[in-house]
Amino acid sequence: MARVHEADVVVIGGGLAGLAAAIELLDHGKRVVLLDRSTPDRLGGLARESFGGVYCCDSPEQRKSGIRDNPELALRDWKAFGELTDADTWPLRWAETFIGRSRVDVHDWLTARKVKFLPVVNWVERGLFTPGNSVPRFHIVWGTGHGLILALLAHLEAHPHAAKLQIFQKHRVVELTSQAGQIVGCSGIDEATGEAFTAMGGAVVVAAGGIAGDLDRVRRHWYPAWGSPPEVLLNGSHPEADGKMHDVVEQHGGQVTHLEKMWNYAAGVHHWKGRHEHHGLSLVPPKSALWVDAHGKRFGDPPLVTAFDTRYLVETIAKQPKKYSWQIMNLKIAHKELAVSGSEFNQAIRDKSYARFFANMIFGSKALVQDFIDHCPDFVTAASVPELVDKMNALTGDKSVDGEVLGQEIRSYDGQIARGPTYHNDDQLRRIAQARQYRGDRFRTCKFAAIDDPGARPLIAVREFILTRKSLGGIQTDLNSRVLDAAGQPIPGLYAVGEAAGFGGGGMHGLRALEGTFLGGCILTGRLAGQAIVKG
Repeated sequence: MARVHEADVVVIGGGLAGLAAAIELLDHGKRVVLLDRSTPDRLGGLARESFGGVYCCDSPEQRKSGIRDNPELALRDWKAFGELTDADTWPLRWAETFIGRSRVDVHDWLTARKVKFLPVVNWVERGLFTPGNSVPRFHIVWGTGHGLILALLAHLEAHPHAAKLQIFQKHRVVELTSQAGQIVGCSGIDEATGEAFTAMGGAVVVAAGGIAGDLDRVRRHWYPAWGSPPEVLLNGSHPEADGKMHDVVEQHGGQVTHLEKMWNYAAGVHHWKGRHEHHGLSLVPPKSALWVDAHGKRFGDPPLVTAFDTRYLVETIAKQPKKYSWQIMNLKIAHKELAVSGSEFNQAIRDKSYARFFANMIFGSKALVQDFIDHCPDFVTAASVPELVDKMNALTGDKSVDGEVLGQEIRSYDGQIARGPTYHNDDQLRRIAQARQYRGDRFRTCKFAAIDDPGARPLIAVREFILTRKSLGGIQTDLNSRVLDAAGQPIPGLYAVGEAAGFGGGGMHGLRALEGTFLGGCILTGRLAGQAIVKG
């Protein structure tokens, strides 16, 4: 006989969106059953492993830095970057809502729960062919996403209504329960014991994540204009983000939209201590490295440079016959600029160590770089370009890299630098110069560093694959996070939040995300679902 869990509300998924919904419901005295497929040390989902960037418009940190921002400018940037039109009804309404409420309902909500932000706001997704963030909006949590989740878990533990929350781990939901046209619960398997369970409540909140953890499903929904999906895809999500709850919701009449719109990364490398199959890490590519294709030819026109348009990087590589790339740099550039997205390899920020943080800023991330050189199978080093080419070809098992081509690309770029800034006529150098004008990038970006510099060797080549991360599409919802059917009507008792809902409306970002919007979208959709359930 199946075990039965009962509460006022059942939340499926213990990531950031599920936790935000649970907190909101507890704030109003509701009894909550939260079902999560992971183990207790992974409660918080992908947010717990994230770098912890939170998008916010007109924040205290922006104001203290003299950054003038407002919702009108932010919405204009959002619509342009996501290529949203008036036909995108629910995505647009969610974008307007999120931008208008990101300060109070996300930023201030977090700070009230003892989450702190670094004072310097980062400037990412500035835009390339389409406008992106006109001003810096990426607020870094002191403690990374790991610290953010720990702060919320501590808040839950100390909550006045903590006794009204029951959390069940290793619980996989396989079906929703409907009575008289209303969703009133769910059923599934306790994967720790193999027992069946049923959870009943007056409403159900789906917070089960997206599809990026199932590489086969990602391939099925691959963006058609990019051609066939890569043979090698790395998984930067969780295997539990398999999209199966999308299928369950569809079976009950819910609409799922825009699954071909994904937020992948172009600079993925293999995790040498992978916790699941095809586990990948997303590098933050150095702006001063040369980005070349499988044959050693530099990408262009324009050259690939990070922080301007992540989707363009992915699209360019995805359209190549060999759908992977290389970044070429030297040890000096790597120490100054190489970084990894996520909490695991950002220990100084994650562990809130000011001493280590400032040491890394001043002296570079030497230990991090050496760790990757020693352990990551996608890194090769050499004392000369010919030796580097030999090692690159040995790694791929073929002779794809043309030594003459790569050598000429390096000589041409280094020659530009040698002639001095007055004669720079290279878009990558112009973008480096632009980035260094902002203090948030100046200390992390070299001042026109040549690649084949004898004093900065060894040379480093990094083989990079496309890495999955987030689904921009998902279950369609209204502004109360209620799941909508084919006629645009809410399904009674059923809500979807976070990545499961495309971060709002089944895809509030459109084609591109302005970064930092994922954590904020999880928080806002979760909170609005809780508020709507309380209102009834």
